[in-house]
Amino acid sequence: MENIEIARRLEELADLLEIQGANPFRIRAYRNAIRTVSGLTRPLSEVAAEDALTDLPGIGKDIGGYIGELLDTGKLSILDEVTAEVPRELATLTRLDGVGPKKARKLWKELDVTTPDELEAAAKEGRVAALSGFGQKSVEKILRAIEDFRKHQGRFLRAEAVQYLRPLLVHVEGVEAIRRLEVAGSYRRGKETVGDIDLLALVEGDDDRAGVMEAFTTFPGVDRIEMSGETRGSVVLTSGLPVDLRILGPESYGAALHYFTGSKEHNVEIRKRAQKRGLRVSEYGVFEEEGKGGDDGDANSDPHAGRRIAGATEEEVFGALDLPFIPPVLRENRGEIQAADQGALPKLVEADQLRGDLHMHTTWSDGRDSVRAMAEACRDRGYAYMAITDHSQAVTVARGLTPERLREQWVEIDEARDQVEGIQILRGCEVDILKDGSLDLPDDVLAELDIVLVAVHSHFDLDQATQTERILTALRHPLVDILVHPTGRLINRREPYALDMEAVLQAALEHDVAVELNTNPRRLDLHDRHLFRARELGVPVVISTDAHRTAQLAYVDEGIHQARRGWLEAGDVLNTRDRDGMQAWLKRREG
Repeated sequence: MENIEIARRLEELADLLEIQGANPFRIRAYRNAIRTVSGLTRPLSEVAAEDALTDLPGIGKDIGGYIGELLDTGKLSILDEVTAEVPRELATLTRLDGVGPKKARKLWKELDVTTPDELEAAAKEGRVAALSGFGQKSVEKILRAIEDFRKHQGRFLRAEAVQYLRPLLVHVEGVEAIRRLEVAGSYRRGKETVGDIDLLALVEGDDDRAGVMEAFTTFPGVDRIEMSGETRGSVVLTSGLPVDLRILGPESYGAALHYFTGSKEHNVEIRKRAQKRGLRVSEYGVFEEEGKGGDDGDANSDPHAGRRIAGATEEEVFGALDLPFIPPVLRENRGEIQAADQGALPKLVEADQLRGDLHMHTTWSDGRDSVRAMAEACRDRGYAYMAITDHSQAVTVARGLTPERLREQWVEIDEARDQVEGIQILRGCEVDILKDGSLDLPDDVLAELDIVLVAVHSHFDLDQATQTERILTALRHPLVDILVHPTGRLINRREPYALDMEAVLQAALEHDVAVELNTNPRRLDLHDRHLFRARELGVPVVISTDAHRTAQLAYVDEGIHQARRGWLEAGDVLNTRDRDGMQAWLKRREG
């Protein structure tokens, strides 16, 4: 069992205990343990093998025992005990935006509601609005959350799928007969969520296929086998993630990798291009048409009709169509084939080109590490600069900073500047955009900051015109530098608020404000299509993690996939500039 699965099981237990009405200190202990497990960079199985689970912060004897039980058996007996009293389905309700454990308990106890379907029915009948602590606005928010929940059921964050998939890849790659093993599909294209996983194994000898399939289907993390054949198998992991395996020979491996990577729209355009050249492209290779024109280019036609001229590698496939290799992240039929044909593919940004992180939180608001710890972690990543940007006062749930507390924080930042060499520490703030578009801190305080981030954290339900004008008002403020997580989305949990993004990007360009690509895997905000448009307009993009602890600085890796899907080059990204270049930009309005 992987760390992410253990964290989820403990989170489910904590939620159910809170619904049950267990001791708050006990629940807090679980929450602390979950944070530790989620932030751990090494497998818990390794820690357990060293008998060092209780050496981890927040992991005591009891919780260490539960983790050991999960690692050994995949089950948690205490969870069975709790669910004998509290319906397990209630844990799902707590994942809905607007419904936490306390409200889930109220819904269960007073309305006998335990599932999203039951909650929807009760809400539409008016029974939820009648409960104390809810009301009509809460009901509307809950109904939207249920709609979002259904829309995203069966979708996994790519960042989570990575963790579920990694041990399977290690297991299958151990088979000696495998020459190459690649993940295809939307995962390879870097999309933020995946519904399933396509694995392609290159095996040279037909006799070796059985051993590969056996390794795949006998992986300990397999919950059930859907299919097991000579060249194709399908399983569902204990996490619920479906995985398909295709075993291929060397002559068609590249063609299959291209075909199963997709996207469908990209593949259609590639087939059209092939037809114009008297060729046919399929998962089996690139073939010369017999008689030129007797085939419509459908990948399901006879795979062996005509002479194969390419297929062993993707480079061969593209080369047969007079194209250079097109990176998988670009294969969405957004002009990548035309750009490749014209020699105009972007030189996509790389993670090692970033010179700093401009959005993070500390213990001063809702972060878990100190200013100094965050600075040291950024320096250790090789950054030249970083910004401390805790929340402003309106975000009370995150202990947002008043002007007085903000100035107190500056003292600690000055101390960290003396203590941590080799990195510039900027004093910033994530300032709330209030309902009317004004900012949550007075101008004299904003003027003393090195960098000003602005964001929406409330009133998500405003209509598009009002929400857009709210943000445009903030962008007009002369002290604003960056608009962060601009659409407010939480992937698989909350849809973006209604917003005219074209108007926002145009305003950012006019007022010389950067927009953020927030690399938290739950956000990845902006969407790749908005990044593409920002690049077209020349609006600078900042790639930042919004880290709330040092381990989350690694979120940048998932964000780079998103940036590349948006065709961003290093020159499009503000924080690829060196320290002097960043300072020059921050002083762009002076004089």
